Amino acid sequence: MTELAGRILAGDARALARAATAIENRSSKAESLLRELFSHTGRASVIGITGAPGAGKSTLTDRLVHELRREGKAVGVIAVDPTSPYTGGAILGDRIRMLSHHADPGVFIRSMATRGHLGGLAAATTDMALLLDAAGRDFVLIETVGVGQDEVEIAKLADATVVVLVPGMGDDVQAIKAGIMEIADVFVINKSDQPGADRLEREILALQSLSTRRDGWVPPIVRAVATEGQGITETLAAIRGFLSRGDAKDRSVANWSLRLREMLREHLLEQFANIDFQAAAAEVAARRCDPYTIVHAWINDAGSKPVRN
Repeated sequence: MTELAGRILAGDARALARAATAIENRSSKAESLLRELFSHTGRASVIGITGAPGAGKSTLTDRLVHELRREGKAVGVIAVDPTSPYTGGAILGDRIRMLSHHADPGVFIRSMATRGHLGGLAAATTDMALLLDAAGRDFVLIETVGVGQDEVEIAKLADATVVVLVPGMGDDVQAIKAGIMEIADVFVINKSDQPGADRLEREILALQSLSTRRDGWVPPIVRAVATEGQGITETLAAIRGFLSRGDAKDRSVANWSLRLREMLREHLLEQFANIDFQAAAAEVAARRCDPYTIVHAWINDAGSKPVRN
C-alpha cells in the first residue's frame, strides 16, 4: 500500500485533501489510489440533496451535518457548484458554505465545479464519494447545483435522494417537468412556514397517487424550516427509514450498474479526446460523409489501440 493511501485510512486530513485535489483534477495517480482504497469502501451512507435553485439545499445540508455531528458521526460533504468562466473552479466554494464546520476534524467539505458536466454532478463526484467512504466518513452528503431536469443523475450515485422543494416558487410544476419526482426517496418542503406549503404537499400527494414505485416505497414528505432548524431530525429519520429497508443489496447492485455505465462512458470519451469533432461535423453537414461511417471508423480505430491501465 502506498504512503498516501495509508495516511488516508489513518484519518490524515491533509492526505485526504491532497487526494481530493488529484481526483478533481483527474490526475493519473487518482485512479490507482482509488483502486487501493476500494476494498475499504462500502460503509458510508451516500445522501443526495437536490432540488431547484433557491430551495435552501445548502442550509438544509448544513443543519443535517450539525445533527449528524451531534450524534458523533463523521461526515463528508461534496458541494457541486457551477463552474467559474474565469478560473474554471467552483463559483461557490466551501469557504462560503458551512463556515461553522471549518475547524471540526469530523467534517470534510469539498466544493467541486461541474466543468460543463450535465446532471448537476461533477464528473469526479463518484470517485470523491468513494474517497470519503474509504477515509471513514459515516455519511457523505452530496449537494447538487440545482439546474433542473438533469438533477436526476444524483440517483445513480446516492443511496438515498432527498428532493427539496419550496412553496411559492412554482416547484410543483417544475418538479413535474424536471422528472425529479421519480428519483426522490424523501421529499422536504423547506420554508414550510410560507404560504403555499399545503398546496405543494397536496400536489406531491396527488402525483404519488398516480403511480407506484417498483420497490413499493412511498417517499415521505417532511416539512422543514432549515434556517430555524425545524424538521431536521424528521428529515434524517425519513432518510434512515429508507436506508433501513431490506433491499439494500439489490439497491447497491442497481446503483453500481448505473455507475459502471457512466464510468465506461466517461472513459470512452477520454479515449476519444483527440478527435476533431468540429472537422467531422463539417464533413457530415456538407454531406460528404455519413455519420455512421465516421462513428464506426472511430470505434474501429480505438479498438486497434492498446488498452490503458
